[in-house]
Amino acid sequence: MTDYQKVLFPYAYNILGSVEDARDVVQDVISKHLTAEKNDITDEQNYLIKSVINHSINVNNRNKRVISDTRVWLPEPVATNDSADRDLHLKEILSYSLMVLLEKLNATERAVFILKESFDYSHHEISEVLSVSEEHSRKLLSRAKTKLFKPAIASKRDDSHINTFLDNYIDAIRQRDTNRLESILSKDILYYADGGDKINVIRRICTGDTDTAATLIEGFHRFQSTQRFTYTWINHQPAILCWQDDTLRACQVFELSFDGSKILQLNNILDPEKLKNLGN
Repeated sequence: MTDYQKVLFPYAYNILGSVEDARDVVQDVISKHLTAEKNDITDEQNYLIKSVINHSINVNNRNKRVISDTRVWLPEPVATNDSADRDLHLKEILSYSLMVLLEKLNATERAVFILKESFDYSHHEISEVLSVSEEHSRKLLSRAKTKLFKPAIASKRDDSHINTFLDNYIDAIRQRDTNRLESILSKDILYYADGGDKINVIRRICTGDTDTAATLIEGFHRFQSTQRFTYTWINHQPAILCWQDDTLRACQVFELSFDGSKILQLNNILDPEKLKNLGN
């Protein structure tokens, strides 16, 4: 069942946005499957996928989070760096920016969008998985796309360019060079910070280059000036890991413009519960 766990994990994670919840869902489904009658099951893998998707929808409905001015919930990041690329199932993990956008959808809309756009399911296949009509599946997809407006595009991978870009970003913050920092932030940049229940953040949400630059500079010089930084890829997007000695304190995930010259969105994860799997 180990191979099934790898196959099933992306379905659960893309719907739930939580590594631990996804693992729990997969484990629950496999445990029940091992003790259940299997006489009517002709395709075990598709049966398990269907079970994981529906279980994930139920868990998502119970745990629904909303990004607002007073509360930010960001998805738990998943490392997709070179060593992780050996695990083929991780290629099915959605980009981090798209995971954030998917929080706008209800659980069923999210499942339809993921199955159609990420796993290339037909509406007939979706209707069988979710027990809805094909027409309803099409309506759910249309509604999801309307809410999302546009899917986020993961940055084209170019480690040498990205590392130079991130060096410039950190140096501008370190030097309090507001003009240089604003020049690499898009005018309408979106900034989200999620500290969970344990970490107080300076600002949960910022919009625009001026406010975001000020928040980044203040946060760095109040809390991060003694930290070290490493670069990685999270959900197929460039990211910075911020370390205090050997403890991971933050993970910043970037959505860049197509040419890689501007930061369109910055997701700052500081919740220790969401960082614990990255720090291992």
